[in-house]
Amino acid sequence: MRLHVGCAMWAHPPWQGRFLPQSGERLRAYASWCNAVEGNTTFYATPSRSTVESWAEQTGPDFRFVVKLPKSITHERRLADYDEELRAFLTATEPLGPRAHALWVQLPGSFGPADLGALAGFLRRLPAEHRYAVEVRHRAFFEDAGSARDLERVLGSAGAEWVPFDTTVFFQGRPNSDAERDAWTKKPRVPRRSVALTDRPIVRYIGRDDTERTVEGWRFWVGRVVDWLREGRSPTFFVHTPDNAEALTLARRFHDEVRERLPELEPLPEREPVGPPTLF
Repeated sequence: MRLHVGCAMWAHPPWQGRFLPQSGERLRAYASWCNAVEGNTTFYATPSRSTVESWAEQTGPDFRFVVKLPKSITHERRLADYDEELRAFLTATEPLGPRAHALWVQLPGSFGPADLGALAGFLRRLPAEHRYAVEVRHRAFFEDAGSARDLERVLGSAGAEWVPFDTTVFFQGRPNSDAERDAWTKKPRVPRRSVALTDRPIVRYIGRDDTERTVEGWRFWVGRVVDWLREGRSPTFFVHTPDNAEALTLARRFHDEVRERLPELEPLPEREPVGPPTLF
């Protein structure tokens, strides 16, 4: 029984010197805190193969990367005429091996029910050796039962998961910080969705910069994740806050809360200590 938890990144300036070393292999240190990470950087540019090889070297085979497809495929080309970009992406990420838990297809908010044919054709052409997870942001998929069923059929035929991004707690009150105000304009405002389509559900959750409001807001997910684990599923839960300053500790806290209800759950790794700063 294993729950994977993680954050949106493995290098974040507020963590350096506090949770992670000032320099060196920060991913290796991050992997002593969490056993999964979102691969958001690949959305902006496909990394070199040597860079991805270094990611694999710094993590164990059970570590999970949920790697986002480049925006040139999902947002600019909208799942059409993408062969060259996709080939380059798959070649570059190949060194991750089993660490590539799922390839993440994040679609723009304008990608709606009328575009499901493009998504179905795209998923049919993808290599069968990978798992796929799709995140949609068009409100129709959350508010119209027929559209939701149509999307579930498309995903189900490809064995793909639907990734919810739960922003309900974040939007319950007006923003109180610069980070919250920035996120307020960027995060999708859609209803919460919590139905797993596969044995490996993936959840993205964003709270507030107030830690206790974040923790209070994930009570629903603690219960749902416990249910999934009891059903034999292996979920991955990503914790976000607008400034992400405490996201590392929060991810571990979420895991601890689930483990309080399921003591048989495999524990997270021991955290790698951060040594004192050196003069040289």
